Amino acid sequence: MISLLETAAATAAEHTEEAAAAAGHGAEQSSGMPQLDFSTFPNQIFWLIVTLAVLYWVLSRIALPRIAAVLSDRQGAVTGDLMAAEEFKQKAKEAEAAYDKALADARTEAHKIVEANRAEIQKELDAAIAHADSEIAARTAESEKRIREIRESAATDAREVARDVTAELVRSFGGNVDQAAVDSAVESRLKGALQ
Repeated sequence: MISLLETAAATAAEHTEEAAAAAGHGAEQSSGMPQLDFSTFPNQIFWLIVTLAVLYWVLSRIALPRIAAVLSDRQGAVTGDLMAAEEFKQKAKEAEAAYDKALADARTEAHKIVEANRAEIQKELDAAIAHADSEIAARTAESEKRIREIRESAATDAREVARDVTAELVRSFGGNVDQAAVDSAVESRLKGALQ
């Protein structure tokens, strides 16, 4: 077993010396960027493929489903908001139509009330006018009756005054007063004057 250990140690020492020599030789040989060293291209390509595969797996299994879920939730929220907005718009249209109908009904009812009040007022006005006309007619008839009485009274008074004045004139001129002649003369004169 000791011999195995000794061989392993000898092999490790040889590899260490070769690795140190290769590192010294590589440092002397390439003084540029290590990414452009053609001897490391296979190793770089392997790790590039592994990294891309892991990145693809993480994106396809974890990140993209979460992003898709968020986008789907947002799309659902936007669609729901649009549907709610459309529903509110429809309700607003219905409310506006109901308001317009109520306003038209109120205007119609107000017009009916105004017409009923106008008809009632016209009826009261007609009754008041008829009452006033009848009162005026009664007063006019009464006034005409008084005027007729006054005319008749004035005509009677005028006849008496005319008879008295005529009789007095005839007496003052020295004549005899014939009452029948004086009455007929006064009547004939007054007939023409009063007509």
